[in-house]
Amino acid sequence: MGATRRPTIKTVAARAGVGRTTVSRVLNGSPLVSDEARRAVQTAITELGYVPNSVARSLVTSRTDSIALVIPESESRLGSEPYFSAVIRGVSNGLAGTQIQLLLTLVRDQREMDQLTRFLTARRVDGVLLVSVHRDDPLPGLLEELGLPTVLAGRRSPAESLNHVHSDNIGGARDAVRHLVERGRREIATITGPVDMDVADSRLRGWRDALGEAGREACGELVAPADFTEEGGRRAMRGLLERRPRLDAVFAASDVMAAGALAELRRRGRRVPDDVAVVGFDDSIVARHTDPPLTTVRQPVEEIGRTITELLLREIGEPGGVRQHVVLPTSLVVRDST
Repeated sequence: MGATRRPTIKTVAARAGVGRTTVSRVLNGSPLVSDEARRAVQTAITELGYVPNSVARSLVTSRTDSIALVIPESESRLGSEPYFSAVIRGVSNGLAGTQIQLLLTLVRDQREMDQLTRFLTARRVDGVLLVSVHRDDPLPGLLEELGLPTVLAGRRSPAESLNHVHSDNIGGARDAVRHLVERGRREIATITGPVDMDVADSRLRGWRDALGEAGREACGELVAPADFTEEGGRRAMRGLLERRPRLDAVFAASDVMAAGALAELRRRGRRVPDDVAVVGFDDSIVARHTDPPLTTVRQPVEEIGRTITELLLREIGEPGGVRQHVVLPTSLVVRDST
């Protein structure tokens, strides 16, 4: 009696009633497959006892079945900023049901940057998700040169050439400041993120736009750059109060910085919202646990993580497609701080 032949992609495709390309896409975790076709392929794989030869598949496709999520920040920032954990949850959801492994990489100094550059140049992953993008970060340019599938959460500038996904930062900030104007606030300051990040620049632009609509001057003394940390928010609030002691509202470009501003206002004996109204950005868990609870701009951070993952899987599965630029909507959540 002859040995039983091992099932192949061809036999799986025949059993499922689909083409071999569809079977390959299911095995590679591509999103470009209908739910019906995916179920048919998975059923055929189970019935036939098909086991993908991942080593052979890797040799044929040059695939590693892994992607890197690169965050150029410290462990302390990663742990204290809810934005990052929400993005990671979204990325994990985007990979659910695939065979793709996720490598989380922090880049904290030049040595780690050099190490990552060697790793990516050797194409040890099929693609890269990059979070926390700075204007002069060399990594996006390197990834573009390498031709490695890449999607950014955020962008270097409005002219970004790589695939990217971000919230409506300008519109969200504009809504926040309009709300303060409608509440009758006269002197509205802002605490920004790092000036070399488009996300910070966009939220600053939204502040300016809303003040302009209201016929107010966007005075430079009302702008305090910070770094998206609680201590940065505290320092920025301190500087604002020293320059403009009569200010009666502040828009902080993140909930974490808004929490720092609240702490400084409390230390100075300023009541919120009676003396100073405060609005944040993110609608993270921080916003619900400040005293008072924080009015904030909700951005869909988990959806950002899921969307960048879906775009990356699509580019890996179908290279050379049109670059995607996705803007997700924001909404204002009103609580007791205004």
